[in-house]
Amino acid sequence: MVGTGYGFSAYLLWGFLPLYFVLLAPTGPWEVVAWRVILSLALCAVLLTFTRGWRRLVVVLRNPRLVWWTVLAGLLIYANWQAFLIAAQSGQVLQASLGYFINPIVTVLLAVIFLRERPRPLQWAAIAVVAVAVGVIVVGYGSVPWLSLAMALSFGFYGLVKNRIGPAVDAVGGLALETLWLTPIAIAQLVLVAATTGLTFGVSGLWHAIALTCAGAVTTVPLLLFAAGSRRVSLSAMGMLQFIAPILQFITGVFLLGEAMPPERLTGFALVWVACALLIVDILRSSRRGRRARRAARHITDETVAPV
Repeated sequence: MVGTGYGFSAYLLWGFLPLYFVLLAPTGPWEVVAWRVILSLALCAVLLTFTRGWRRLVVVLRNPRLVWWTVLAGLLIYANWQAFLIAAQSGQVLQASLGYFINPIVTVLLAVIFLRERPRPLQWAAIAVVAVAVGVIVVGYGSVPWLSLAMALSFGFYGLVKNRIGPAVDAVGGLALETLWLTPIAIAQLVLVAATTGLTFGVSGLWHAIALTCAGAVTTVPLLLFAAGSRRVSLSAMGMLQFIAPILQFITGVFLLGEAMPPERLTGFALVWVACALLIVDILRSSRRGRRARRAARHITDETVAPV
């Protein structure tokens, strides 16, 4: 129950994240992402000090394979953050919602391609329905949902890289390394913004500066809650919880920020929801089969060790 609470809290915060970034105006997405990287690194450094995690980090740095995996993870999460910020601050929160609805299906597809996993029939059906949904949006709405696809693909590949890293790097250490490699990019972005539109940190009032300073915590806290939850509950349970974030982002975009929902876009979303429903049914059926298999295995073991 505690693990479910951690997971629910993580996705709840991620679901309302667009509102936070909208409130950061007039700070633009390029400046926000740069501060998000730098402040997340600073917060991770504090957490590593309190949890005595520096020694574990040194062990990771001595492994070139793990270092390169964290570099790739950093670049992917940077692409995800940048696309998400552009969507949130340009009145396209629904693109973010669509991207994170699509993400679980992208994850299944990547597992098939790169991990040689054999998809189940419902998973194939979900992939096909999402392909149709994107086609409907492109044809009916007149544009390719580039931000949605960028978010779904970048986070899908990020999950794949984290799978390859495995438990060798903990959540705080992993984020610390990922933001460390991104810091030169973040500094370059701040210099570029300063030379063009001008930096807004510290010049838009005290409360704006405080809100922007919280970008590190807003990034790190949900990630730590997610890590705590994923260690305590089953993968299928976390798979169910992950739909909380895009649902809340959809509600935020339509009802709080008043984004348009023409029939073409609604049809595309409806098809994606059908795909998500198929995936949820598949998760539940797979979890039920797994429980039955474990009970059968325990029953066989009990019969084997039972006294004659």
